[in-house]
Amino acid sequence: MKNNKRLPISRRKFLAGAAAVGISFKLPKDAFAADGKVNFYNWDTYIGETTIEDFEKASGIEVQYDLFADNDELFAKLRGGNPGYDLIVPTNDYVERMLVADMLLPLDHSKIPNMKNIEPGFLDPAFDPGRKYSMPYMWGSIGVGYRKSAVKELPTSWNDLLNSDKYSGRIALMSEPQTVMQMALKAMGKSLNEWSDENIAAAEKMISDQKKHVVAFAPDNGQDLLLAGEVDLAMEWNGDILQAMDEDDDIAYLVPDEGGLLWEDTLCIPKGAPNVENAHALINFLLDAEVGAAIADFVYYATPNAAAKALMSEEYTGNSAIFPSAEATAKSEVSIYPGQDITRKIDEAWTRIKAS
Repeated sequence: MKNNKRLPISRRKFLAGAAAVGISFKLPKDAFAADGKVNFYNWDTYIGETTIEDFEKASGIEVQYDLFADNDELFAKLRGGNPGYDLIVPTNDYVERMLVADMLLPLDHSKIPNMKNIEPGFLDPAFDPGRKYSMPYMWGSIGVGYRKSAVKELPTSWNDLLNSDKYSGRIALMSEPQTVMQMALKAMGKSLNEWSDENIAAAEKMISDQKKHVVAFAPDNGQDLLLAGEVDLAMEWNGDILQAMDEDDDIAYLVPDEGGLLWEDTLCIPKGAPNVENAHALINFLLDAEVGAAIADFVYYATPNAAAKALMSEEYTGNSAIFPSAEATAKSEVSIYPGQDITRKIDEAWTRIKAS
């Protein structure tokens, strides 16, 4: 998602079975293009420690690996024409934006046999029906990070952060306009994709009224405010709260009863890619069970790869901050790109909120 930091929590080593003693990739050469290179544009620290090296050794394909900070940077980099990238990692709503802008190539599923490893629930998303243009890479949620010793009652509703003085002066919200307003819509019992003028106005009023109780609209550092003791509750990405949980046992994470926002980062081939065959080869490699498990072990986000997940320990698969409960997931939603007109209205409302 936009502005989501990609920081591994620690160098955990708990892959199960054969993966626990090291992974050796000895894949047939004919699984890849014969030679050449592939240009991979990814988030920072969002790959396994040896994934690129392992792919190069297994395939004979050289990888040029570049990093971007957020989806806006990725979109801007390619909007004026692909400078030479073969594989990119946009979040779900940016896949939609790129499709609207005719920036992506359709995938050849026959060249991605490891697609069979993907959990069925990820095979037909609303933002890319039938996975014509994208393959799932990692996913996660937006919920509430909180300090257990300071919170007498669990913050089980978004209203605790957005429509209450219960934790006045101890709350941090995110600084991303659309996301905060979407959580206001969830607090009102509405879909986070229902962008009527009435809903935008109601969300604007709720957040404006709540401002006096909010310490900060945190620019992707709510977990740092929690760690420093400056707030007791923070609306944040689950991965960032996991980082704080790793440093402080008094911090926990939950998805409120109304549900939260689910994000999914994907593997896509942009139009103008010079090495399409090799891009398909790299996608297929990343979807391998052992490769996917090694990536998940390092970045510590939720994998949509069922075969990879089967290699992981209960410490990973049973962590509710990584994999929310089925009930929480069912009540959560994936953000749908609302279009330029709605985006403009959201930004205008946010300007009024910040000025109020």
